[in-house]
Amino acid sequence: METLSLNYTKIPKQVIPGVLTINSHLLRSTFKCWRFSFNTHLHTPCSSRRNLSLRIGCKLKISRDGKNKPIPKKIILSEGAPTLSEDVSGNGKIPAKSRNSGTIPMMGFFRSVPRRLLTVLSNLPLAIGEMFIIAALMALGTVIDQGEAPDYYVQKYPEENPVFGIFTWRWVLSLGFDHMFSSPVFLGMLILLAASLMACTYTTQIPLVKVARRWSFMHSAEAILKQEFADTLPRASVHDLGVILMGAGYEVFLKGPSLYAFKGLAGRFAPIGVHLAMLLIMSGGTLSAAGSFRGSVTVPQGLNFILGDVMNPTGFLSTPAQTFNTEVHVNRFYMDYYESGEVSQFYTDLSLFDLDGKEVLRKTISVNDPLRYGGITMYQTDWGFSALQVLKDGEGPFNLAVAPLKLNGDKKLFGTFLPVGGADSPNVQGISMIARDLQSIFLYDQEGKFVGVRRPGSKLPIDINGIKIEIVDAIGSSGLNLKTDPGVPIVYAGFGALMLTTCISFLSHSQIWALQDGTMVVIGGKTNRAKVEFPEEMNRLLDMVPEIVESSLPKQSESITP
Repeated sequence: METLSLNYTKIPKQVIPGVLTINSHLLRSTFKCWRFSFNTHLHTPCSSRRNLSLRIGCKLKISRDGKNKPIPKKIILSEGAPTLSEDVSGNGKIPAKSRNSGTIPMMGFFRSVPRRLLTVLSNLPLAIGEMFIIAALMALGTVIDQGEAPDYYVQKYPEENPVFGIFTWRWVLSLGFDHMFSSPVFLGMLILLAASLMACTYTTQIPLVKVARRWSFMHSAEAILKQEFADTLPRASVHDLGVILMGAGYEVFLKGPSLYAFKGLAGRFAPIGVHLAMLLIMSGGTLSAAGSFRGSVTVPQGLNFILGDVMNPTGFLSTPAQTFNTEVHVNRFYMDYYESGEVSQFYTDLSLFDLDGKEVLRKTISVNDPLRYGGITMYQTDWGFSALQVLKDGEGPFNLAVAPLKLNGDKKLFGTFLPVGGADSPNVQGISMIARDLQSIFLYDQEGKFVGVRRPGSKLPIDINGIKIEIVDAIGSSGLNLKTDPGVPIVYAGFGALMLTTCISFLSHSQIWALQDGTMVVIGGKTNRAKVEFPEEMNRLLDMVPEIVESSLPKQSESITP
């Protein structure tokens, strides 16, 4: 009779369903094999020369945030290495052959680039310098007014009085600083930074991920003890340690007496995601700067304009859309006022018509509430005074063109003039009308004396030197800014990915190795972050590994009797 004794200490009560599949020469025998479990002694015999299958329902007490939860896991034991695994030599390093094996299809272009050039581009100080130069150019672009006429820069940056002694209008126009974000200097720096990010990803980040994904086993106790954290358990089982680690969220792999476990592999992928997100942001910004259209127009109430007539390309990537043929009609323009009389908000009722004259969209826009159609965005940005309708002695109405008057500051003032003299008179005389907005009109007689105030549409005439004047209506003008920006969705997606991958990068990638040396288990581990928390976690987990002791009741050992 041959007897197989399995001695285990009593295991805590928290149930973690697990499956332990054993395929080892230690349990191969030439005698008749028997299927058995821990709660019986003898079952039906089976044919010889077969492997023993052992199913264990283990119970383990694991505490997570003060709550006990069942955690289904699986440990796989095999005499051969797993398909994706790579052995680690006794010094804990992956052999050179393993490090160089494999290729990255998505980075095939970089295989043809000289290695020395990739090394230069992936240099961290170079990338930091590129980002500082780009930031300086962006700051300079906010200081220098963009998109003005050349004469504007000649007057603001004259050669007779250069800024800092050297900076004149010639620098602005020759380097393209009047359109900074589509200038060759700015776009060239973006391309150089993108090349540095891709080179760093190819030469550094992708190899690190490839190494981290390997199932690496250490077969030397000395190599394990050289890790950042190392400890030994004198009377323990590496299988019990694997179950404990699985309960803590580790992925566990066993090969003979060796164990390898890891968690937080996503943290290794995060730097690649950060680089890709930055590339998205730069690509979207470049497309916005070199592939957009911009335009502005001031349209009186009741008039139309064609979108394509007011849109101007910003760069060599700008391509007009089919919607540029759309006609826009200003149905109405009106304003809201504060109690003090100041303008609080202004609105424009717009209708859009296609080539067939069919209305495709109608919307009332205001400040911070634009209209979007076919990739074009129309913003309400300004207002003006277009014309004043008046009745003269009951005749009319006459449309008087209104012109803006110059004032210091941001206040608006508009004026018009109604001639009252004869057409052949050498001295033109008339009534002056001045307005700050569309709700009140100030009237002055031929000598420039103030006469009174009238509101448009009040139907209250005013007598000025025997002439009755009635203000019928004040016609406003809507100031609109239009743009197409195909890079906005890409920039938003890039910033979203950047925030997500930055958070993921804070996840610690922890690795643990263990080796069964007789009844002793040697454990070592390391992590790329959480240097303080990792030893505390390891000590807590090792305290939960049950100790193997001799059974005080030999009769309780499971036996197999032929």
